[in-house]
Amino acid sequence: PVWIMKRTPEQLAALPKHDPELADPKSLRNPGELTPAYARNEARSIKPEIFVAVGICSHLGCSPSDKLQAGPQPSLPDNWAGGFLCPCHGSTFDLAGRVFKNKPAPDNLEVPPHMYLSETKLLIGEDKKA
Repeated sequence: PVWIMKRTPEQLAALPKHDPELADPKSLRNPGELTPAYARNEARSIKPEIFVAVGICSHLGCSPSDKLQAGPQPSLPDNWAGGFLCPCHGSTFDLAGRVFKNKPAPDNLEVPPHMYLSETKLLIGEDKKA
């Protein structure tokens, strides 16, 4: 599954606060496979407010659940700021799909090749104009 999520200015502003807790905050691991050059930024996106990701955990291929609400919840830390939880083995990802440290998932969620054809049209699977 491919996820497309619109993030709020508040959610975007909170992303850098997680960097010390993340395994690969700058998306430098396996960049050719997981994060295209145009998404190797704090928001992991072309347009900061629009997040496009493959919803498959990098651990064993399960599909994480959205846990967008901040605050204490079952299976999540008390300081949870919103993101994604893989219920199978407990891997957690922030709202840019970056995996938290000391979790089974070795890598961030994949950002697929994509490009904007217009302000309102998104093409997934290709990232260069034909």
